[in-house]
Amino acid sequence: MKVILIKYGELTTKGDNKKDFINKLYKNIFNKLKDITYITKTRDRMFIEFEDDDFINIKNVLDKTFGIHSYHIAEVVNSVDEDIKNCMLKIIKNISFKTFKIETKRSNKNFLFNSQEYNQELGALVLKNKKDITVDVHNPDKKFIVEIRDKNTYIYYENYKGIGGYPVGVQPLGLLMLSGGIDSPVAGYLSLKRGMTINSIYFEARPHTSVNALNKVKELSKKLKEYDSNLLLYSVNFTKIQEAIYKNCRKDYLITIMRRMMYRIMDRLCDKLNAYLFINGESIGQVASQTLASLKVINNVTNKVIIRPCATLDKLEIMDIARQIKTYDISILPYEDCCTVFVPKHPVINPKLEIVLEEEKKIDYEKMIDEAIDSIKIVDLDNDYSSII
Repeated sequence: MKVILIKYGELTTKGDNKKDFINKLYKNIFNKLKDITYITKTRDRMFIEFEDDDFINIKNVLDKTFGIHSYHIAEVVNSVDEDIKNCMLKIIKNISFKTFKIETKRSNKNFLFNSQEYNQELGALVLKNKKDITVDVHNPDKKFIVEIRDKNTYIYYENYKGIGGYPVGVQPLGLLMLSGGIDSPVAGYLSLKRGMTINSIYFEARPHTSVNALNKVKELSKKLKEYDSNLLLYSVNFTKIQEAIYKNCRKDYLITIMRRMMYRIMDRLCDKLNAYLFINGESIGQVASQTLASLKVINNVTNKVIIRPCATLDKLEIMDIARQIKTYDISILPYEDCCTVFVPKHPVINPKLEIVLEEEKKIDYEKMIDEAIDSIKIVDLDNDYSSII
């Protein structure tokens, strides 16, 4: 019998709550695969029984499931010397290699041999039954892992790398400020990797932004939803606020004030949607609104926790992750969001709070924020409509 053997990785560092993390990982995988397979778990491994025709579908799920260090296709036999050796002979008969290594992991202390002895026992068996091969303990073509447990032994050599992190849902809900750019989807991905669930918040400013800009954000949300099947996308009507800022406030302070208004809305939405914090794609010093001086002034409007997963990454590092998660080609589509349509030629990089406060007195932003909160919509990711919540 074959199974997919899953190793947990970082989950093994947890203490008393390790069981909760494993249960969440199990539930996340089960919810995606419940119609095609049977899954069992232990404190250090998870096992998926599968049909060969289902492997690609299962692999696609596991490759987008946080909490997995690696997974392997394993042969399962009784923990009996003869059965293990027969299985090993069957495996080596069907694959090609020039060098190999045996690595035995024996948790069954009643087994005939200790780990080192069985490495030698199986190594001799392979050398006897396969021509023109040698042992290489440092860089082998094939490394055969033999896990001898009380009842069953698992033998595997194929290794598939997981994406690590913590299972989505072991942390509370966060709200992602999702623009159409490269950085914010990466910030969402990195937040999911630390076990958060997320919902996306898109600030829309039609007619200054187009329906194509919204569709772009929908596609980015779909990519993130591959990692968190419960993800929702919300749209905030930001037009009135943005127009009022543009008409009444100092041009060099437009971006600073706009971000402060967004933060005020995010603060309120955290309460409305029962979110623990909000997340954005800001990277220190990348643009004028992301200098430390700017961040300090913008942060002044909220006491909510703000997570900036990209804060210390440079642009090239962020772009590499975007390509990896397949959001990059969507993000570079030429449809402007509200953060780019009114960018001044020379935005302030060291804003003064006292100036910001004076400029904000020129607009009745509290009323407009109330209107924006009251009209927030859930965007259907599969169809061309949205509904007010």
